[in-house]
Amino acid sequence: MTTASFNNRAQGFKPFHQLEHPREVIRQFTPNWFAATMGTGILALALPQVPGAPALFSQLGAGLWLFNIGLFLLFTLLYTARWILFRREASRIFGHSVVSMFIGTIPMGLATIINGFLVFGIPRWGDDMILVAQGLWWLDVALSIGCGVLIPYLMFTLQEHRIDQMTAVWLLPVVAAEVAAASGGLLAPHLADASAQFQTLMVSYVLWAYSVPLAMGILVILILRMALHKLPHVNMAASSWLALGPIGTGALGMLLLGASAPDIFAAQQLPEIGIAAASLGALVALLLWGFGFWWFLLAILVTIRYFRAGIPFNLGWWGYTFPLGVYTLATLKLGTLFQVSFFSIFGTLLVVVLASMWLLVSARTLQGGWKGSLFVSPCIAAVN
Repeated sequence: MTTASFNNRAQGFKPFHQLEHPREVIRQFTPNWFAATMGTGILALALPQVPGAPALFSQLGAGLWLFNIGLFLLFTLLYTARWILFRREASRIFGHSVVSMFIGTIPMGLATIINGFLVFGIPRWGDDMILVAQGLWWLDVALSIGCGVLIPYLMFTLQEHRIDQMTAVWLLPVVAAEVAAASGGLLAPHLADASAQFQTLMVSYVLWAYSVPLAMGILVILILRMALHKLPHVNMAASSWLALGPIGTGALGMLLLGASAPDIFAAQQLPEIGIAAASLGALVALLLWGFGFWWFLLAILVTIRYFRAGIPFNLGWWGYTFPLGVYTLATLKLGTLFQVSFFSIFGTLLVVVLASMWLLVSARTLQGGWKGSLFVSPCIAAVN
């Protein structure tokens, strides 16, 4: 072995060796990393939902959820440190037409952790976890509302956008509110106070309406953009799956809110509205699922085309996970609600695909993170 090859191999075992200095991890850190918490969290929530799943699936889900909490805290620490140590460079994100959209991944990643407190936390640590989930949910609501309006405002006033450069990342700040709405539907029945249940349910319905219609409008523009200007650049290949996110989350939100509505509305002397909300939720979810199935098939065809041409790995690959995950959960919920075996079987298959994709993307992320090659801030690169 030559000296040069030995040195190259030694470099491969040295963390962040592709960075000029280890502090570049902080300086180059962007919200894109929080997409990993979204993908990890949604897989954790999906595993126990598999029909007839062994107890191991629930244990694996709980383990992933705990790991995701640590991941979210680490990313929060790194991003906070960037704002403290490199505030001027960190503030450039607001003018960047792509990276700014990923601010929406922060509340969406947090939402998966909140849901985990209800699914995994309560059986292990008791009802105190409900209070933790409730407090974090209101924080998530505030972040989601802020992302949903402030990022579009920056798009309209500060950033430069062109229709031929548009991708599905436009959805990220908008979808955060409907993710919070779905979490609210899961949280509301666990609250002890009837007025708190009603308040949470009402806010969740508003959040759903705050997000879904706007997301559907963006999808219309996205279809026009792809018809006129064809597929996005290969670096944005994973964005073809992002459209499945608001559709799947919208369906899941309607199912969760509809399941909570009858008892909560009945406690407010409004039983008729509760029954109507449950029926409407099931119907709207089914219709959205059908719309999502079209996007699902289209995304498969687009992905095959991209992979044949060869696509480089980047953090955008996490876009393959969360949208598929929420669509998977909606599919499984429909199977439980309507007792139709197709949804249960198809949902189980989707969980397998989701887990396989998570393993692939996680391995590539660990590899790129160790080398330091994934710590690149386009906001800084654009100025340099």
